[in-house]
Amino acid sequence: MSTLPRAWRHLFAAALLAASVWVPAAAQTPAPVEGVDYAVIPDGQPWQPLDGKIEVVEVFSYGCVHCFHFQRLVDTWRAKVPRDVRFTYLPAAFSAGDNFARGFFVAQAQRLDARSHHAVFSAVHESAVLPRSGAGIDAIAAFYATQGARSQARFAEAMASPATDEKLNAARAFAVRSGVEGTPTLIINGRYRVMGRRLEDILVIADQLIARERAQR
Repeated sequence: MSTLPRAWRHLFAAALLAASVWVPAAAQTPAPVEGVDYAVIPDGQPWQPLDGKIEVVEVFSYGCVHCFHFQRLVDTWRAKVPRDVRFTYLPAAFSAGDNFARGFFVAQAQRLDARSHHAVFSAVHESAVLPRSGAGIDAIAAFYATQGARSQARFAEAMASPATDEKLNAARAFAVRSGVEGTPTLIINGRYRVMGRRLEDILVIADQLIARERAQR
């Protein structure tokens, strides 16, 4: 009976171990099912297509406690996504009176959103500096002043401006045509709406749909 050299035996054992780990993991992730895990968006279009990247939009609300908990999962997930994926936050602007959505768009225009996004969630769900609903323009503008807005008055003015109205209308139109019914909701390349039952499932399904989009290029 022939024997392998010791170094080869170690390599062979390592290969078997890797295979034994990989195969069950792959088997535990079945393909997503249309109508259960995701919905196809008829004639769906990305929110803001850019350079051929795969767009992932999270439709969210600062007043939504599920979005607050989901944010922690998203932070970990975003740190690992490939470079061909672009993640975008989009407030669920179903009401013209959604001042959180207005504040988000002004913060985005002033390039404050990267530093203020988590801070707003914390102000609503941890410190209660801001209420979950009914926050006024002045209160939100005052909070963004603590996050780097140069003028509270100008921030408040921008929140009520026609330019912000236009952004709210566009966000609402995207959410409606994408079939968004609640938050958080992920939209993949404008084509798929993720329907995971648990927050953890949402990102697993998103990964599968991203891979599908990549394979179809």
